[in-house]
Amino acid sequence: MRNSSYIAILETGVPPADLDKTYGTYVDMFSGTLAREGRTFRAFRALDGELPEPDADLKGVVITGSPAGVYEGDPWIVSLIDWLRTLDRQVPVVGICFGHQIMAQAWGGHVEKSAKGWGVGLHEYEIHAHDVWKQLLGTDAEHTAIRIAVTHQDQVVKTPDCAIVLAGSEFTPNGALFYTDRKALSFQCHPEFCEGFASDLLLSRRGIRIDAALVDHAVETLKGRSHRSDVLGAISRFLES
Repeated sequence: MRNSSYIAILETGVPPADLDKTYGTYVDMFSGTLAREGRTFRAFRALDGELPEPDADLKGVVITGSPAGVYEGDPWIVSLIDWLRTLDRQVPVVGICFGHQIMAQAWGGHVEKSAKGWGVGLHEYEIHAHDVWKQLLGTDAEHTAIRIAVTHQDQVVKTPDCAIVLAGSEFTPNGALFYTDRKALSFQCHPEFCEGFASDLLLSRRGIRIDAALVDHAVETLKGRSHRSDVLGAISRFLES
C-alpha cells in the first residue's frame, strides 16, 4: 500500500434539478459509499480546472460522472486528459461513466455518442475477466454478471491497448475496463447511485432529454436486485492496492 495522504475525488459534474439537496453531490456519494476508517478524501472541481498538483501525495483517484462529452474539447476536459497522461502509474485510479470514458480517451481509446441512444435503468453486464473480478472482490464468489444503474449516451467504442474488458453487454460492450499497464479500473455504470437518486435523475429528464416511455420502463427496472454493493466493495479494495 502506498504511504499517501488522501484519495482525490475529481468532480466533473453536478446533479441536475437540485437533486443534490436531497442526495448530496457526486463527491458526497463517493466519499460516503467508499468511507473507511483511516481513509481521507479531498475534492477537486475538475470541471473548473482544479486538479491535484503533479507532485501530490495521492493514495488514489476517483473520477465522477458528468453530462459533458470527453470529445467536446472544453479546456477543463483537455487539462484532465493531459493530467491523466502524466499521472504516476502506481496511483490507483477509478473512473465512473464520464470518468470511465475520459480514462479510455486519455490512454489510447476512443469515445463517441452512441447510435444506440440512451442507456438507462438497471443494466446487466456479463463478467468476462473472471479471475480479475474475483481478485477485486477478494473472495471466491462466483459472479457471472453484475446489474447496476446506468444513464448514458456516450460509449467507449475502442478500448486502449493496455485495457482488458472486465464486463459488458450487447448494449455496452465495453462496460468495465481493467488496465494492465497501470493501476486503473473503470465502469460505465453508476454504483454510487442509490435507487432513489437513479430514479429521480431519470424522472427529471423525462420527456425533456429522454423519451418518457423509456424513462418509465427504466424506473421500473431500478426496483430490481442490484449488485452496487459488490461493485463498490471491489472499487474500495482496488483503491487500497
